[in-house]
This record gives sequence, C-alpha cells and structure tokens, in this order.
Amino acid sequence: MAGHGGGRRGGAHEEEHENHERWLVSYADMMTLLMVLFIVLFAISQVDQKKFAALKEGLTTGLGSSVNAPVTGGTGITSTDGVMPAPIDLGAAGAAAEASAPHAQKQATQSPPSTSTANDTLAAARREAADLAEIERRISAALRAKGLADSVRFKVNERGLVVALVSDDVFFANASADLRPQGREVLRAVAPVLRAVGRDVAVEGHANHLTLRSSVYPSNWELSAARAGSVVRYLQSDDGVPARRLSATGYGSSRPMYPSRDKRSIRFNRRVDVVLVSDQPSAVRALVPKIAPKLSTM
Repeated sequence: MAGHGGGRRGGAHEEEHENHERWLVSYADMMTLLMVLFIVLFAISQVDQKKFAALKEGLTTGLGSSVNAPVTGGTGITSTDGVMPAPIDLGAAGAAAEASAPHAQKQATQSPPSTSTANDTLAAARREAADLAEIERRISAALRAKGLADSVRFKVNERGLVVALVSDDVFFANASADLRPQGREVLRAVAPVLRAVGRDVAVEGHANHLTLRSSVYPSNWELSAARAGSVVRYLQSDDGVPARRLSATGYGSSRPMYPSRDKRSIRFNRRVDVVLVSDQPSAVRALVPKIAPKLSTM
C-alpha cells in the first residue's frame, strides 16, 4: 500500500509539472507575438533619411531661390520596383510668385505716369479745342451773314462748346415757350452747322430768379423745360439735326450765368444753352478749356 501511495504522489507531481510548462509556453507565445508586432510597427515607422533630407531642402528653398529636389524610389514598403520618379521643382512656382508680386507692386506705386501717355492726352486736347474753335467760327459766320451775330454767346468748358441763346425778347416772350420769328432765324442759321458736325447736342433751358406768374407753367422749372423742348423740335424739323442726337433739359433758375445781385442776371440768366457735347475721355476734356482761350488769340 505504501508503494501504491508513493505512486499516486509521484503521479500528482508529474501532472502539476506538466501544467506549469504549458503556462510558460503560452507566455512565450504571447511575448513572441508582441515582439513581432513591435518589429512591424518599427519597420512601418522607419524614415528614409535621404528622402527626408531632400524634402526638407526643397521646402526650405521654396521660400528663397529655386532648387530642384529629386525624390527617388525606396526599398521599404513604398518601393517603386526600380522606377525613378521625375524630379519635382518644389520652389519654382512659389518663388516666381513671390518675386513677381513685389516687383509689380513697386512698379504701380513708384513708376511715374508715362510721358508718352501725357503727351497723347495733351495732343488730343489740342485737337478737340481746335475742332470746337472751328465749330464756333462756322456758327459765328452763319449768324453774321444774317446780321444776328449778337444773339448768342460762346463758351468752352469740359462738356464741349456751349452756345448760349439769350432769350430776352429775342427767342421767347415773357412767360412763354413759343419761339419768336427772330429766334427761328437764329436757329435756322445754326441748324446746318449742328447737323454737319455730327456731335450730340444737349439743349438746356434756364430761367432768371424772378417769380413766374403764369397760368400755364407753375414754376420756372416747367417753363425752362418747355423752352428747351421748343428749340429741340425746331432743330430737328425740316431735315435738321437727327432726333437721336438731341436731348432737352430744364434747369429753372438753378444754374445762373450771373448771380441775382448782378444787373445782367435778369437778361442773361433767361436763356437756352445749346451744348455741342465732347466725346473725348475725361482727362482730355479737362484740358480743353485751358487750351481753348489760347487758340482764340492765335
């Protein structure tokens, strides 16, 4: 019995030893798997130093001078099987944009106006002033031939040539927009010149500061507009100035030729202006009034 008891105890020891070894095997397997996992992670995260140096150099030079940074294929998980990618210029576009932008800004802020442009503008202003002076001469000659030279006044401004038709009992009766016979004679002499020059014609009615007493027109606004309309209708009649080139506007007493305290205001502020409109750019038109007086004295 002792022998049997010893055998059972020996067998028990063998079973416990066997279980202990199995635990070590499982532990070793787990450690092996962890080691393999860390090796794979390390392999994935390993940086190609040459690639990194090339990329760093390209990004650095992108803010300065242009340098080509070739990127070659590697031998790791990003292997290109021997294919060499084309060189990539990382800094060319950025450097070119940064170099051109300050240069353009400097030119815009520091470069003086072109001398040739200024000369062209002055030459165009001289031609326009000469054209207006010629139109004035032709209108004056037509009126002088009819003995009506004193019926109008001329002025050159930025808009063009202004022919002021003074309406004190010459063009219209008091508080009336009906053209008088002498006014028709003036327009009949002027109309052929206006038609021939081919410019747009703006007809503008004006009134003096005196209070209007009329049952037809409530105020000087309506009266001045009606007088401008009468002139436009006459200018386009009988194959005169084309309607598409004409316009009529009434300004009342808002744009006087002389201030109300001036004795001339009663007569000369009551007028109709016929404006031969300039079609030149604003820079040219601004110079014309300065040049026109010089031409008239030549």
